[in-house]
Amino acid sequence: MRRYSICAGLTALAVIFGLLNVFLTPCLVVRAAGERVAIVEARPGLPFSIHFIHSVQKTPVLENLEVNDARDGFTLLSTKYQSFGVGLPFLEEEGDFREEGNYYVFDHMDRHFRDLSLRTGVGTKLTLTLNGRTYRLYERYAPGTRIDLAIMPLYRGLLGK
Repeated sequence: MRRYSICAGLTALAVIFGLLNVFLTPCLVVRAAGERVAIVEARPGLPFSIHFIHSVQKTPVLENLEVNDARDGFTLLSTKYQSFGVGLPFLEEEGDFREEGNYYVFDHMDRHFRDLSLRTGVGTKLTLTLNGRTYRLYERYAPGTRIDLAIMPLYRGLLGK
């Protein structure tokens, strides 16, 4: 009987540690208007992109990012856009610049962000592509809605905190 109690106790302890491991797993969480839009495991190097129409230039912009190796933030890898203007990179030290057809591309930008806050806007068509899925945020949320991307433990992402 004592042997059974020890086995049961060890099994319970293993289950508890296993659940803790799962609930503490870092996840990339996307929230908007008080709801969770997406939640995926924040694997190092997990790519995602943000696409929008520039509010001033009225031309498309594509930003390619990834989850950093520490799984506590994001790295902007590259930006692709059609016209120079306010808020668009153009300095040599910001990355490797090249022209690609009708687009300008900045690679190797290596900009780091702990989290990201975006806003939907009139005509900006804010879209997020993450884990093979495209979220047309502009279709789902009113202009001015704040969209937050952050890395947090799974339990926080599920609880909405």
